[in-house]
Amino acid sequence: MSVVRLVIEYDGTQYVGWQIQPNGLAVQQVVEDALARICGVRHRLVSSGRTDAGVHARGMVAHFVTDKLLPMRAYRDGVNRHLPADIAVRDAALACDDFHARYSARSKWYRYSIYRAAVRSPMACRFSWQVRGRLDVQAMREAAELFVGRHDFSAFRASGCAARTTVRELFSVDLVEEDPLLQVDVRGEGFLRNMVRIMVGTLVEVGLGSRSPCEIEDMLSAGGRDRAGVTAPPQGLCLMAVDYAGQDVFPGQKCLDMSETFR
Repeated sequence: MSVVRLVIEYDGTQYVGWQIQPNGLAVQQVVEDALARICGVRHRLVSSGRTDAGVHARGMVAHFVTDKLLPMRAYRDGVNRHLPADIAVRDAALACDDFHARYSARSKWYRYSIYRAAVRSPMACRFSWQVRGRLDVQAMREAAELFVGRHDFSAFRASGCAARTTVRELFSVDLVEEDPLLQVDVRGEGFLRNMVRIMVGTLVEVGLGSRSPCEIEDMLSAGGRDRAGVTAPPQGLCLMAVDYAGQDVFPGQKCLDMSETFR
């Protein structure tokens, strides 16, 4: 038996998320269908995590186990011939026998894109959240720094989150200005459902002046969802990369970098 690792990029706009579910078409289902056409049998993909409806990925990692190994180009180029334009296998590689897309992961990198402009952009609307008011980026940076470290993120998870523990460690929360975009890069060992989106919604409220940076500490201590800010819309969020033993997949790649388009 062989373990094959895939790195998958997708525009999540038209999908109910990564994971197969009964209420609509999922990215996982589309990729498994295309893989079956190449392999002749159906393989179940095990992913590094899941993304919600409308969320994108630049580096979703998934693996499957097979007893009939094909050339790696078949799992990339061959599968891509059967995928729609909004999904692509970026890389396929033979992994070690004990590799697991989820359990072998050391950390994940998410990027949230905020479009700062008074007039909407048809080009940006699929991949960013338009915020019309002026944002105090320095205040947002002060607030973002308080998320770094190991905390109980109960206040920053969706009501339907089934995680056994709400304690997570974040390694960094960086704000990068690429006018008119403001990118919020979050790296951590793992995330609760909607955690990054609620963090970003809270940071935007800080940037608009309706909250102070120091309130983040109170939210983390109190733990109630009603203490944190709004949930930012899904289209601004992208899974950039998953880290395995110190190596990003893909390393050095940018996700949906549209900054040049709007200059």
